Amino acid sequence: MKKTALIHSEISYMISQMGHTDGIAIADSGLPIPKEVKRIDLALKKGIPSFMDTLDTILEELKVEEVVIAQEMETVSPVLYEKFMRKIYEVEENENIKIKITKVDHETFKNMTKESKGIVRTGEHTPYANVILKSGVVF
Repeated sequence: MKKTALIHSEISYMISQMGHTDGIAIADSGLPIPKEVKRIDLALKKGIPSFMDTLDTILEELKVEEVVIAQEMETVSPVLYEKFMRKIYEVEENENIKIKITKVDHETFKNMTKESKGIVRTGEHTPYANVILKSGVVF
């Protein structure tokens, strides 16, 4: 049995298949998911699971070198943005790495999700609670 916190088999498998710079997105319940991209739907009801809980769990399993967010997150959802940034800084400190933060407009973000290996849909109802995590390498 796995030792890490992530026990969801589809997410774990998707991460195991990722190579350097491949992306996986974590989305709020409203983000449109392109038909050609694998959807892993975790949403149960409003807020469950949350964007941050899902992010925290995936970050325990995935080595990340870049995050892509919609620039609107910072102004429209500042509380979530601050929590997100604190988490990224925490990962940087714990892993002694620098994670590139890329901010794009929301339309560009939605187009970028088409290149993701998959999108994990949460029950989050906070606007712009979306991120693309780009895989780093562990060596």
